[in-house]
Amino acid sequence: MATLQRLEKEIAAIEERNRRVEADKAWETSYTRRILLTLFTYLAMGAYMQAIRVPEPWLNAIVPAVALMLSTLTLPHFKSAWLKLYHKK
Repeated sequence: MATLQRLEKEIAAIEERNRRVEADKAWETSYTRRILLTLFTYLAMGAYMQAIRVPEPWLNAIVPAVALMLSTLTLPHFKSAWLKLYHKK
């Protein structure tokens, strides 16, 4: 009976780990995360450019923020293509 209880605990632990992994994966691919990264990049770059006295810092901060957004939107496609090539070997 102790073995059965141990197995049930192990299965419960594995299921809990799977829920955490699934939640982490959902966060990594979520639009909420991408929007927050874009927003924080824009704010950080705007503040930095203002501190070093770049003309129109908040307008210029759009460029790195958009570049980050585009990279987060396109990298999954490049990853898929790379994985297909990798698994062909």
